[in-house]
Amino acid sequence: MSTDRRDFIKKTTAGAMGLAFSNGINAMSAKSYSNIIGANDRINIAIQGLGRRYGAYIEPIAHRKSNVRLLYLCDVMKSQREKAATYVAKHIKKAPILENDIRKVLEDKEVDAVFMATPDHWHTPGAIMAMQAGKHVYLEKPCSHNGRENELVVAAQEKYNKVVQMGNQQRSSLETTEIIKDIHNGIIGDVYKAIAFYVNSRGEVPKQTQTAPLDGLDWDLFQGPAPRRAYTDNTWDYNWHWYGWDYGTAEMGNNATHELDIARWALDVEYPEHVDVLSGKYHYKDDGWEMYDTMEATFRFANNRVIQWDCQSRNNYNKYGKGRGTIIHGSNGSVFVDRSGYSLYDLKGKLVKDSQSASKESGIALGGGGNLTTRHAVNFFETIRGKETLNSPILQGAISQAMTHYANIASRIGKSFDIDETSGRIFDRDAMKLWSRTYEPGWEPKL
Repeated sequence: MSTDRRDFIKKTTAGAMGLAFSNGINAMSAKSYSNIIGANDRINIAIQGLGRRYGAYIEPIAHRKSNVRLLYLCDVMKSQREKAATYVAKHIKKAPILENDIRKVLEDKEVDAVFMATPDHWHTPGAIMAMQAGKHVYLEKPCSHNGRENELVVAAQEKYNKVVQMGNQQRSSLETTEIIKDIHNGIIGDVYKAIAFYVNSRGEVPKQTQTAPLDGLDWDLFQGPAPRRAYTDNTWDYNWHWYGWDYGTAEMGNNATHELDIARWALDVEYPEHVDVLSGKYHYKDDGWEMYDTMEATFRFANNRVIQWDCQSRNNYNKYGKGRGTIIHGSNGSVFVDRSGYSLYDLKGKLVKDSQSASKESGIALGGGGNLTTRHAVNFFETIRGKETLNSPILQGAISQAMTHYANIASRIGKSFDIDETSGRIFDRDAMKLWSRTYEPGWEPKL
């Protein structure tokens, strides 16, 4: 592998992936997909995972100009399928098929693409299964549950040559794209630091109690790639995020993915050289939450650039004035950017320019939707047709995702470590023990 990662990416992906590297942004060649599906052909879609996120996809799917047909709604919980069917019926005339098992959906040759909004442990295995079945994938964050899966999902995209858009939808924000282009062109001088942050007021979480699975829940299929264990109440519906590492990736995979991606994009950096973390569980200490709920992480890069992550999951004090966002510092000024727009400041702290959008996804509420996801999904459709290039190709998404895995590993082993800035691999032996995970036999993701 070349020591210059930019040259490496160009040489190894230009043919297989149709990617062009320009101004630090990876984009997938539209022409390379022009022979996959005709420009006037309808795209048949399936949605896997019908929790809090799927509703954001319905607007772009239902829009007449999208020329998309929703064939399947898939979820392991019967009530979720039925609830989604009722909601979709208000927006789409032709009722989609309700399915429990994604493997049956993938067998249908009419399905062209899958939106994957499952729990984290399903993302990479499910995406690989879909690509192997010939489907394009819109893959929600996190794109992987661990470092090894991060490598596998990129390798699968290269092997099967499918369009894989990661669901960090701020990459489709016109305002964010505008200001990052300006940053790269020197509007705040030489950039040297970005602070990405997130605060929330998540409350007390019940302790897990073993019980029978809920009626209508396919608990075995919910676990999928994860090792089998007895069901505990309150696990299947969102609290899996905080109940250990079987299914979730803590707040890092849940939310840091977004802001760290913007920070890395703005600073025009790839893998860091070093990560250092301070983290702990400081709130509702006797409840069922098994992860850290507070974290400060520092990522140092070869060119003396730094990204800091500041997260309070259960302390809603907004030290930065908003619930989430990214602050970029340069030699001549600073920029604050979030999903609703950006503010540009000079060295004296004077507001130079303010460009707030009408985005519906500016806050910390679950689900989201509105124009960012709509733009992101339409970009996915149009790239499949060969008319556009991906705003968030999986190769770039995975590099941002790697940062979340580094921080989680550092938190779990209680120490900092160095990283190979070219390969993204960790030098520390203790850290590398958490690079992958144990899978249920027969469910290991394979290319």
